[in-house]
Amino acid sequence: MSFLLGYDIGSSSIKAALLDVQSGRCLASATGSDEELRIRVPKPGFAEQDPEMWWEEVIKATRRLQQQYPFDASAVKGIGVAYQMHGLVCVDEKGEVLRPSIIWCDSRAVKIGDEAAKSLGEAYTLPHLLNSPGNFTASKLRWVQLNEPALYAKIRHIMLPGDFIAMRLTGVPATTLSGLSEGIFWDFKEGKVSEQLLELYGIDASLLSPIVPTFGEQGKVTKAAAELLGLKEGTPVTYRAGDQPNNAFSLNVLQPGEAATTAGTSGVVYAVHNQPAFDAKSRVNAFIHVNHTEKETRNGVLMCLNGTGILNSWLRQVSGGMPYDKMNVLAATAPPGRKACVFSHSATARKEYCKTGSPAPACRGSTLASIPPRTCSAPGRKASCSPWLTGWTSCAPWACASTA
Repeated sequence: MSFLLGYDIGSSSIKAALLDVQSGRCLASATGSDEELRIRVPKPGFAEQDPEMWWEEVIKATRRLQQQYPFDASAVKGIGVAYQMHGLVCVDEKGEVLRPSIIWCDSRAVKIGDEAAKSLGEAYTLPHLLNSPGNFTASKLRWVQLNEPALYAKIRHIMLPGDFIAMRLTGVPATTLSGLSEGIFWDFKEGKVSEQLLELYGIDASLLSPIVPTFGEQGKVTKAAAELLGLKEGTPVTYRAGDQPNNAFSLNVLQPGEAATTAGTSGVVYAVHNQPAFDAKSRVNAFIHVNHTEKETRNGVLMCLNGTGILNSWLRQVSGGMPYDKMNVLAATAPPGRKACVFSHSATARKEYCKTGSPAPACRGSTLASIPPRTCSAPGRKASCSPWLTGWTSCAPWACASTA
């Protein structure tokens, strides 16, 4: 029997899966840890994770997978990596991590990206990049350059989360066309890295990792990585893609007009287009899809809602660690639209408005299904902390503090 080994580098967990090559059946899967991964929040609006933590979780997930389903490492014919998109990983000449990764939900570079769009101009930005530079990887790198110049000077390569894991596996820094496009480094009209954006940001093109195909041999597992993972040295890494293109690919969404809806930490509607189309109002984003070629354009157009699965995670935290299956049972007992508690969220904050008759109501996630409906609302009350991007453990989520 021959196998394929897949890794999912998420912001909530790291997963490994073993597939039978002949049938495509998943034989076993495992996560690195039972608890969700921590997101560091050094300042409001910031969101960081340690890339070395991802690698440690990959090792643990692989070992757990081998315990579940002992397999012959020499029978693994290829390794694929799917990953959380848009994160910035900076490494030095030796491939060592220089700082925590600025991940997808970090908003520190929004102003930088907005100013870049104005400087590049309407005639260039969307027709060439298909997206505003916004809060994507290139703008995050510019933030490092402006705010951490000594560290920036040490950078040899920048990469996405999946590129980093692939580098730990193979020892080779690399990225894909899809990866460059999700970082907003790619000029779709010219079919190459955007010289205008790099010049505006003052970024040397040599910092970008070399390009490898999305499908095909991208490098081989090193002796050091093989020993850590219990795999065979020389096993090829043959695929990598961001989580959303990968999700669409796994659902066989490959041709123009096909679409998929998925939900994880965030929720996404993703459709394939055969033209370099863009939204003039930047309500959706467009990136190179996994099966794009020079002869056949395949771009993925996606709309993302940052808070979907992560809201379940927050609710689990404030309910004292209630299991998800029990949360689902309780939720099923509440009629749709029940006016017990309204949950309003923005990119970096959440407010809970408790509709009760009490002068000092408590907003308790574990009792949402059983709070009786009331006619009195208290819109002047909000949670005493932001459960979104606060690390959660420092929150006092039970209290509703008056803003009056």
